[in-house]
Amino acid sequence: MDLVSLPAHTVLSDNVTIVEKDNVKIVRIIHDKATAGISLFGGHVVSYQPAGQQDLIWMSEEAVFDGAKALRGGIPVCWPWFGRIAAPAHGFARSTVWELVEHRENDNGVIVELALFPSEETHDIWPHMFDARLLVEVGDELKVTLKVTNIDDDAWTFSGALHTYLNVGDIEKAQTTGMGNEYIDSLLEDKVCQGGETLVLTDTIDRVYTKPEAVIKVSDPVINRVINIENHGHNSAVLWNPWAAGAQGMGDMQDDGYQTMLCVESTVHAPSINEGITLQPDESYALSTVISAS
Repeated sequence: MDLVSLPAHTVLSDNVTIVEKDNVKIVRIIHDKATAGISLFGGHVVSYQPAGQQDLIWMSEEAVFDGAKALRGGIPVCWPWFGRIAAPAHGFARSTVWELVEHRENDNGVIVELALFPSEETHDIWPHMFDARLLVEVGDELKVTLKVTNIDDDAWTFSGALHTYLNVGDIEKAQTTGMGNEYIDSLLEDKVCQGGETLVLTDTIDRVYTKPEAVIKVSDPVINRVINIENHGHNSAVLWNPWAAGAQGMGDMQDDGYQTMLCVESTVHAPSINEGITLQPDESYALSTVISAS
């Protein structure tokens, strides 16, 4: 995504400005280590481009920046649930405006903190009190951490994901390893399946890998790099690509968009809204993903 050409709306520091794309404000980071963008709508990373490299993050050319529809691509924040176990799908965090709390920078990079607090709109969807923070650390690697705290008087349960869309040169040539060999296949009515150590796609995929290794690697011979994904606080890794028919069925993805993207998601997976991770009052939980290229 071309952030550099967007005019600055607000200058916050030498490295951090606010820009606008259509109806969405984006925190733009331009640093010697990397450039990046974080949409305040959805707390949504839309770009991470280390110096001298192509963007590691894929954004749809047809993504709608109207401030209402969740963005297609980037790193959507799926919370307080993941999937279609409640409405709206993937929760409300990815389609709600977050607040910019803090930004700081040094020679190693830039750190941006966003916050999401309860409102009448969120309470109508999910009747709990919470404090959600998104910490985005941009440098030689990208680290995104979602920290949620229960500020209610009662316990509540959540699931979620950092739904990362990775930018690859050709999905049919990319090889993924480290996802583990056991997965729940959403295309086979959640059947538990066994797979191999290396994954090369030839068709659509929607899988919850239940025993991922510490680091998942996507080898991309076209761009000539390996993307490393290290997740924390997760119980699974979701891999997804809609393939041709799926892409054609989405109004916010170009028909050939599936050819250059692969989702590798840091996920707290739960089969229902009442399952997942339960936080007592004043308890916190962090889910993160660290993305780098070699």
